[in-house]
Amino acid sequence: MDTPLSRDPIADARRNWEENGWADVAAPMAAITAIMRTQQILLARIELSLKPFGLTFARYELLALLSFARNGALSMKKASTLLQVHPTSITNAVDRLQDAGLVRRSPHPTDGRTTLVELTDEGRSLAKRSTAALNTGVFSDPGFEPDDVDQLIRILRDFRRKAGDFRNSHPGS
Repeated sequence: MDTPLSRDPIADARRNWEENGWADVAAPMAAITAIMRTQQILLARIELSLKPFGLTFARYELLALLSFARNGALSMKKASTLLQVHPTSITNAVDRLQDAGLVRRSPHPTDGRTTLVELTDEGRSLAKRSTAALNTGVFSDPGFEPDDVDQLIRILRDFRRKAGDFRNSHPGS
């Protein structure tokens, strides 16, 4: 957004909720709406940092995940599970990345039913360069106060765990 609004529309929405008899859910509505808007702002910043590399965030996530894999390869199913996206989304991302010469598909050496996706040298190089751009352009200055970051991580981790996103409850995981 080029020009900031003169008022906080989420605060206005909360007041509207309260005035219409929904005061008991007005604060949670405002919190959820604020999270959704924050996600839009952060995603726009990420996409802007990745644009020079010809990557969307979804494709970047797959490249980054593969760059962390021991041998630069994972099964399509494992990638889908780790990125918490539908297998169709992984297939689409792999198609685009393969067309760009950044990944390749190969048969699993011991399981003929499994397809591996692996980084090419060009994909590994792009993963490093795009990660550096994100670290510099987004992650080094996320827009949150440093003291708030750990609190946000804890609050959102607890929410995700309770929602069934994962079972592990160890701090920092």
